[in-house]
Amino acid sequence: MQRNFLIIAAIFLFLEIYIYQAIKTLTDNFWIRTGYWAISLIIYGIFAYEVTHFSRADRSTARAQIMISLFLVFILPKIFIVLFLLIDDIFRTGGYLIGLTQSTSENFFPERRKFLSLAGLGLGGVLSTLFIDGITFGKYRHKVRRVRMNFTNLPKSFKGYKIVQISDVHSGSFSDPSKLEHAINLINEQNPDLILFTGDMVNNVAEEFKPFIPLFSKIKAKDGKFAVLGNHDYGDYVNWESADAKKQNLKTLIDYEKQAGFDMLRNEHRIIEKNGDKLYILGVENWGLKPFPQFGRLDDALKGVPESAPKILMSHDPTHFDYVVKKHPGNIHLTLSGHTHGMQFGLDLKNIKWSPVQYRYPKWADLYESEGKMLYVNRGFGVLGYPGRVGVLPEITLFELA
Repeated sequence: MQRNFLIIAAIFLFLEIYIYQAIKTLTDNFWIRTGYWAISLIIYGIFAYEVTHFSRADRSTARAQIMISLFLVFILPKIFIVLFLLIDDIFRTGGYLIGLTQSTSENFFPERRKFLSLAGLGLGGVLSTLFIDGITFGKYRHKVRRVRMNFTNLPKSFKGYKIVQISDVHSGSFSDPSKLEHAINLINEQNPDLILFTGDMVNNVAEEFKPFIPLFSKIKAKDGKFAVLGNHDYGDYVNWESADAKKQNLKTLIDYEKQAGFDMLRNEHRIIEKNGDKLYILGVENWGLKPFPQFGRLDDALKGVPESAPKILMSHDPTHFDYVVKKHPGNIHLTLSGHTHGMQFGLDLKNIKWSPVQYRYPKWADLYESEGKMLYVNRGFGVLGYPGRVGVLPEITLFELA
C-alpha cells in the first residue's frame, strides 16, 4: 500500500515539474509561479486526505464526489497539458540530434515553444472550465427529448398517448430539492398521460429520497406514475448491520416512492384501459450483467398478458434487452431503460454521438432496434460520482404513441 502511494506521488510530482516548465516558459512573475505551487499543494493535500479516508461502503457519496471532481477539474487537464509538452520535447530533441550530425560549432538544445506551452495550458484551462460548468450548471440543464413511437398493434384509443420517462434520479447527489423544481415543472408542462420511472432513485439508502418526496409528489399524470428498481436502490454498496436492516431499507424506499405517488412494479404488470382498449405496462426488477443483480423475472411480469397485446417494459439496465427481452416469446415491442447516464460526459449532437460509456454499453442513449424490437435508453435525470454533466445533458423523455 505504502509502495503504491509512493509510486503515485512520484508520478504526480513528475507531472507537476513538467507542467511548471511550461509556466516558466510563459512568465517569470514570482507570484504566479509561487501561486501555482501553493494551489497545487493544497489541492493534492485535499485529494490525498479524501482518498485515504474513502470507503466504498460510505453511505454518503460526498467524499467520492469531491475526489472525482478534484481529479477531473485539476488533475486530468494537466495530463492533457503534458501531452502537448511531450510533442514540443519530441521536436526539440529531434532538432538537437539533427544539429549533432551537422558540422557546426554551435549546437544547443532548443528552448520550449511558447505556442505549444500556451496551447497546452489553454486546453487544460478549457477542460477545467467545462467540468466546473458541469458541476455548477450542467446537471440542472434538463432537456425534453421527444420521440414518436410507432406500434403496429396499438389500439386507436392510444393514438397520441403521451408517456414521460425519467430515470436515474440519484437523489443523494443533490443537497437542495428546490434546485430540481424547474425539471419537475418541465415534466408537468408536457401534460403526460403516464409517468414511467426506470430505477435508481437513490445512491445508497432510502433516506436520501425523503427530502424529495414533496417535490416528486408534484409530478402529475392522468393515468398514474409507475416505477421499477435500479441496482443502486437495493443498498448493495454500503455495509449493513444485518440482512434485515438492508431489507428494511428497500421496503422504506418503496414506501417513500409510494408517498411520492409511484406504483412500484416488481416483476409484474399494470393495465391502462381506454374505451375498452388496453395497454400493458410491465416492470421488472434490476437485471444486469454480473456483478449487477439479476432479480428481473420477465416471465412473472408477463403472466396473464396476451402475446398480441401492446406492451411497454420498464427494465433499468439496457443489457437486459439484448440478453433476454428481444429474444423472449412474449413479444415486447418497446423496452425503456436507463443506467448508463451517458457517463455524464461526451458529444451528444444530432449527427455525432460519442461517450466513453459506449465501450461498456453499446446501447447507451436514444432509440435502438434489434430483431424487430425497440429499446430506448434514457440519459438519466441526476448524477452519480462526478456531480456534473458535460455534453450529455440530463434527460426527460416524452413518447407520443402512434
